[in-house]
Amino acid sequence: MSETTRIADQLRRAFEGEAWHGPAVLEILNGVDAKTAATRPIDRVHSIWEIVLHIAVWDDAARRRMAGTVVQPTPDEDWPRITDFSEESWEKTKDHLVQTHKKLVAAVASFPASRLDDRVPGKQQDYYTFYYMLHGIAQHELYHAGQIAILKKV
Repeated sequence: MSETTRIADQLRRAFEGEAWHGPAVLEILNGVDAKTAATRPIDRVHSIWEIVLHIAVWDDAARRRMAGTVVQPTPDEDWPRITDFSEESWEKTKDHLVQTHKKLVAAVASFPASRLDDRVPGKQQDYYTFYYMLHGIAQHELYHAGQIAILKKV
């Protein structure tokens, strides 16, 4: 099994389930409705909905970077505004997250392991390789999964 296949598996586990640490992003989102997703139970903290959009932004950015595009989301792109708070819009948001993540996992699984030590386009730091970025994406998803779990309980 190649290293990129292993990384793709870790990304899938962090997002879908069977993660070593506990519940993955989708498992935590199970049962969250639009009202709960849009609520800010803690002042100056992002809502579940905002976090879900943010995760999708970075999954897409990583996939596009792997394709050679220089990507650095602006603050407004990084944390997109929600304008429609309906259940239908929430379902579309979750579907967008799932589809974006699936595209990332497929891209990682087919990414040549020989390129993992290559620097990500647009990044000047020597350490900012595809290996570093992809492991960072898994960490990012788990970090936000923890936030969502807490917000879901508040």
